Amino acid sequence: MRHSSKSVVVCLVSVLFYSTVCRSQTSPNADPDQKPIVQTSSGLISGRVEDGIFTFRGIPYAKADRFMPPQDPDAWDGVLECDAFGPVARQIVAWIPDSTMDERKLFSVNVWTQGIRDGRKRPVMLWLHGGGFHVGSSNDPMTYGKALAKKGDVVIVSVNHRLNILGFLDLSGCGPKYSQSANVGMLDIVKALEWIQRNIGNFGGNPSDVTIFGESGGGGKVGTLMCMPAAKGLFHKAIIQSGTLLSVMTREKSRNLGLAVLEKLGLTPDEAEKLDTISYLDLVKAGNEAISEISGPRKPGSPTMFGFAPSADGEVLLQQPFSPGFAELSKDVPLLIGTTLNELMKTVYGEKDLTLEKARERLEKEYGGRTDQFIGLFGKAYPGHTPQDLLSIDTVFRPNTIRTADARAAQASAPTYAYLLAWKSPVDSASRGSFHGLDIPLAFNTVDLRPDWTGNSKEAWELAGKMSSAWLNFAKMGNPNVKGQLPEWKPYTVKNGATMVFDNECKIVHNHDRELMRLIKPID
Repeated sequence: MRHSSKSVVVCLVSVLFYSTVCRSQTSPNADPDQKPIVQTSSGLISGRVEDGIFTFRGIPYAKADRFMPPQDPDAWDGVLECDAFGPVARQIVAWIPDSTMDERKLFSVNVWTQGIRDGRKRPVMLWLHGGGFHVGSSNDPMTYGKALAKKGDVVIVSVNHRLNILGFLDLSGCGPKYSQSANVGMLDIVKALEWIQRNIGNFGGNPSDVTIFGESGGGGKVGTLMCMPAAKGLFHKAIIQSGTLLSVMTREKSRNLGLAVLEKLGLTPDEAEKLDTISYLDLVKAGNEAISEISGPRKPGSPTMFGFAPSADGEVLLQQPFSPGFAELSKDVPLLIGTTLNELMKTVYGEKDLTLEKARERLEKEYGGRTDQFIGLFGKAYPGHTPQDLLSIDTVFRPNTIRTADARAAQASAPTYAYLLAWKSPVDSASRGSFHGLDIPLAFNTVDLRPDWTGNSKEAWELAGKMSSAWLNFAKMGNPNVKGQLPEWKPYTVKNGATMVFDNECKIVHNHDRELMRLIKPID
């Protein structure tokens, strides 16, 4: 075949450009002024170097029409600049500006790595943000992956995906076109995992060594992926932080909710396609009205989830997680699971004059004739406790987590490790305690990015060092032990109840609060 001299020149220029910008690069030689360029399955992208870490933000991983499963993104020509976070999912919250939300452009991942195209196969950690299945974003500063990537030489990825009514409206009663609509928000995450499989090697990562981790709703997403056939083989380890709320969304309930939304909008099932023309705010209004009529308003801290959340349809999602365990397909996935001491409880640490007798009076309203038993079991579980502790202990996540860990340890062929964060925030310590989410900046080693939660003390940094090392070791080996920093941490069993307590002095306890939690809520 003959080529014109012009085409040969163009070809040579392209080869030289590609070989120059995509050559092996590692952080020790990384110029902070350079724009690292990586080939992805959809086209070339550029990022930036931050503190010796190659950083890419807002990389497209998918596209999707409303209520439809995600598809591969459109390919692009040239080099796509990916040095700023992409838009986030549509939602109604005070802390995320509406200007940063985009229903069409939210499908992006962020990557932090020490080397690109260097032949290394680093463990990969995919972070799934919290906020239930309703709100949230991967663009939160305390979950920036730079610190973990730098400390542990791992590749950190985070993802934005569809939430609330756009991610989980079940229109399966409207025909086969919408058969997967109830779970498209989770299918977005599966699509991100597929993107990792195809592309992460060019970012110095190992697609065969992926850990998924998340807190709160993010932990719920981790558990949900462990019950999704489409996700099998796309991840290899899992970390669930304060994520064991129980979802009650069955196929029947979610389908009825979807039909109720249509009715609120004056549409029949045959007119479902008209939903594409309805504004997001009108959809939300109809959705809230339908949920309220069917289930009533959901109270914060409720142990169950309903409304727009994944639906166990037996196909996309085999079962709800934490009920009490996970689907059989994930039995070979090592699991690290835990909670914080106080979680979402309204703590009373600000009441400095609280006495044991005053605490007992309040406990009697909840436990009646079992109050003395509660206090006795609490003292056994937490020697040296205060009256404030008695009224501030988490009663939602911890019982569910014990129940889940029991089921998982009995079912799985891979190990389960359990933890409890007991360290109380010194910031506003009069009231906050070891609250829901406090483990995030500690595990990410980003205390400096969330000093309003953790403070910036030596103790905070020391604990962050230990927790982040445990998370990194688990991602690397499926084992969170950190020699010289933490006591020996054995896998959890129903019999040993082995749990790492993270505090200023870390320790291993064995079924220390099983009887207490059994009193609070049946766990077996």
